[in-house]
Amino acid sequence: MASIHPRSRSGTPAEPPEKRLRLDADIPVQSQDPPAAVQAPPSASKKQPKQKKNKKNARRVPEPYSHDDILTREVIALLGQEYANAAKASNLDWDAPFEQSQQLELTVSCLSPSTGESLSIATTNDRRWVIVTPLSLPGERIRVRVYRHSQLHSHADLLEVIEPNPTWRDMSLVQCKYFGKCAGCQYQMLSYDKQLDLKRQTVLEAYKNYSSIPPELVPTIQPTIGSPLQYGYRTKLTPHFQRPPFSFQKAQKRGDAPVVEGKPDWLKIGFHEVGTKHVMDIEVSQTPPTPQDRRFISSQECPIATPVINKGLGPVRDNVINNIAKFKNGATLLLRDSIHTRASGASSSNPPTSIAAEDGEHICVTDQKGVVRERVGDMLFEYTAGTFFQNNNSALVPLTSYVREAIFPPTSTDATSHKPTHLVDAYCGSGLFSIMLAPHFERVAGIELSAESIRAAQLNAELNNLPPTKISFMAGDAANIFDTVQDFPRDRTALVIDPPRKGTDERFIDQMLAFGAGTVVYVSCNVHTQARDVGMILKKSAERAGADGKKYVLESLRGLDLFPQTAHVEAIAVLRLA
Repeated sequence: MASIHPRSRSGTPAEPPEKRLRLDADIPVQSQDPPAAVQAPPSASKKQPKQKKNKKNARRVPEPYSHDDILTREVIALLGQEYANAAKASNLDWDAPFEQSQQLELTVSCLSPSTGESLSIATTNDRRWVIVTPLSLPGERIRVRVYRHSQLHSHADLLEVIEPNPTWRDMSLVQCKYFGKCAGCQYQMLSYDKQLDLKRQTVLEAYKNYSSIPPELVPTIQPTIGSPLQYGYRTKLTPHFQRPPFSFQKAQKRGDAPVVEGKPDWLKIGFHEVGTKHVMDIEVSQTPPTPQDRRFISSQECPIATPVINKGLGPVRDNVINNIAKFKNGATLLLRDSIHTRASGASSSNPPTSIAAEDGEHICVTDQKGVVRERVGDMLFEYTAGTFFQNNNSALVPLTSYVREAIFPPTSTDATSHKPTHLVDAYCGSGLFSIMLAPHFERVAGIELSAESIRAAQLNAELNNLPPTKISFMAGDAANIFDTVQDFPRDRTALVIDPPRKGTDERFIDQMLAFGAGTVVYVSCNVHTQARDVGMILKKSAERAGADGKKYVLESLRGLDLFPQTAHVEAIAVLRLA
């Protein structure tokens, strides 16, 4: 039986701004080729930008390993490199064979490992073109509507699943009434085992396509470590709302704006719709769920958020509604799960105005400059609400425990005298790995570019009674850490790398190789840049191998699920100097 998908945008191309054709970055079919000037495809003729916008809309090579870059590489892999080269040579790689808003029936070929969206090959007049569609699964027959063209592919809305994949899709698993419309989750219709398997495949594909490591040197990818909580885990939410309409703002300036009573129809407070930057309204009411909603956790909650954050959504939303006339622009709101001061024993506190809700020992902090406290295992962490900290508290003990076991393998045959005694934590943030692993080392040194994060790390060391003689932190570029730990014994030092999405850089890798830590654990939120970096480490290490022949080897690879119901996977690579 055909199933109508809940997400459906207007078929009129002129209605939402995102439906207008946008000329995305021009990605060379072969990454080593220089960027080329390519004419806009014929289907864009009705929507040509004005001359003054040509420079802004010019196609540019996207940043390597960015979302657009990786997606286009996946598209090329599906079409075949030879076909992609021929399309570019004929100036057809940007000439979409389908009109905007055209509806198509397709069979899904595969999922994009990087985004969780489906990739389908559409054929017309002997041309092949990839259609990227959300929320559809391999083997499914789907009906879609094209809304944006890019190089060798187009993006489309999912209108209908004509023939579902019964082995994968189980809509009874969905626990959110907005699934299919809200862009937050991609995998709620999949069993958790299938989600973990897909994330393992993401790690495998990343190292296959982006590491340049010979296959025989890549170990078998271990099963993905699951999150203890698959729902109710997210300790941070950032809903959005858009500015009042210009007509309302102009009326305010004239002094004849209507009085805003309650929530105006134009005000949307929530999260982005799938495939757009439009904010969709997430309703929060005190009424029980309707019979149609009864299978969902709640009609008024984000089911992946923690209980106290869901309690805070209502007051935060009401505050925006009551003050919307004062806003000239839209904004991103912040809700963060924190342990209350009286529960944690910490000395600092938040003003009452920054606390949106309470739930037992937990509070919902809404001030970017407020203080957030979390307990991870036996350790306490405190940081500024607007700074980075992992958003799934339930998975942090499994994450740090796995890193510890990687450094001290239970099956290791090394004598005690050869086990690591010192730890270097590059990109240390607020000190998660440094502090959680400190009891197992004689000395720990961490470095982070953000001075604010370093202050938090130093405070966290004090909160956990770790003296400066045992653990120290400094603000600066990660590569500079090696100048400060020259007294650390190299063969008994473990290095933890946890960089931002862009990965590390060649300068850091050169300094790391010169230092020569015995064990390296690379944790990454972007497995594609991790694969690139690990490939560079192995290559440079082999080139620099000394008389003793020692070089880094990739010992193990594994994913960890920090964000269930989404396509994201955290990747952990373990390297040894051998």
